[in-house]
Amino acid sequence: MAVWALGINHTTAPLDLRGRFAFAIDQIAPTLHGLRQALTSSSSRHPGVETAILSTCNRTEIYCAANAPALDHTLDWLAHSGGVSPALLRSHSYTLENDLVARHAFRVASGLDSMVLGEAQILGQMKNAVRAAESAGALGSTLNQLFQRSFAVAKEVRSSTEIGAHSISMAAAAVRLAGQLFEDLSQIRILFVGAGEMIELVSTHFAARHPKQITIANRTLERGEKLAAQFGANTMRLADLPEHLHEYDAVISCTASSLPIIGLGAVESALKKRKRRPIFMVDLAVPRDIESEVKDLRDVYLYTVDDLASVVRTGQAQRQAAVEQAEVIIDHGVQSFMLWLDQRKPQGGTVPLIQLLNSQTDEWRAMEIARAKKLIARGEDIDTVLEALSRGITQKMLHGTMAELHKGDAEQRAQTADTVSRLFLRSQSKSSL
Repeated sequence: MAVWALGINHTTAPLDLRGRFAFAIDQIAPTLHGLRQALTSSSSRHPGVETAILSTCNRTEIYCAANAPALDHTLDWLAHSGGVSPALLRSHSYTLENDLVARHAFRVASGLDSMVLGEAQILGQMKNAVRAAESAGALGSTLNQLFQRSFAVAKEVRSSTEIGAHSISMAAAAVRLAGQLFEDLSQIRILFVGAGEMIELVSTHFAARHPKQITIANRTLERGEKLAAQFGANTMRLADLPEHLHEYDAVISCTASSLPIIGLGAVESALKKRKRRPIFMVDLAVPRDIESEVKDLRDVYLYTVDDLASVVRTGQAQRQAAVEQAEVIIDHGVQSFMLWLDQRKPQGGTVPLIQLLNSQTDEWRAMEIARAKKLIARGEDIDTVLEALSRGITQKMLHGTMAELHKGDAEQRAQTADTVSRLFLRSQSKSSL
């Protein structure tokens, strides 16, 4: 099997381009179906292609496995799905094959490729991506092995190194930036838009500063109320947000909306009602929740996930030693995965040979059992039948070996004899030592 990957992330593509390729979890199954259809129709060498998609605010990555790689077809399909030219996508993406795919997946799972070095959230996101691919019927044995080994490597990295030490999360970075604008966070009113995992994480960090008011705005009021109950917060329907936006000093948004939900006009109106008192805004969504033009307004301090990069890189030097230790663990994991992959090759791999051996011995065994049953039916003595059964199987198994021992010149026969001894006479060899 060939394994390949195509991706864009926070280091290769700007936020707006990443937004074109962001897939919500409920989009993964139909998206994988479309990708598999496209790859299968592009070549007869891709029947039953395995696929998985990892989509977060910082990256979108496609992992595939088939009889032959199809990187160009994969890139063309992704470009079409995002409405951009293949040339544009190629200039902002990375493509990987075989051992490089394994190394990348292991580094991603371990938090070494994240904006926040060592962050643990990506591991959960990868597990969700694997579950989605499995539910869609797109995950086969090769990609399953790749991801399960990724999780094992990540676990070892986190337990054996201090990769997570000194790290600053996106949530903590947002609190730090807010603290630079407002002298006392306990005196501000905060609006959280959305009720997903990221908003829960950020709201937990802000709640620790005991702000004057916390409100959760969500499309589904029930889900918003569930999160609000953790902090004694208020709730608001998303439709009511423009009317109440001016009441909040800080707005943090992260939804799965495909279009901005906070527009320039709504923010301009809120600023007038606030009499130009500043608003701190953080847009953690990809695609954007807040129109990009809002950043140009006076008295608005808008930050995106990319704007937080310099903050979360704090402590990079302290973590460098842990990174080097993690890379050693990842190297070992890559070697182990490639060995497993090589063993499954149709030519030169051990797994196909083992399958053939099992098939051949099963055939011999079935033949001798059928012969034995006939002898028993004719009334033959059971001991005689068992003796014939065992002798028949033994002769069939050793026939090829005996023939090889008599073939070739003296050197070839000596090599064959050495191999036969190692395969069939192990116990005698050990006892003679």
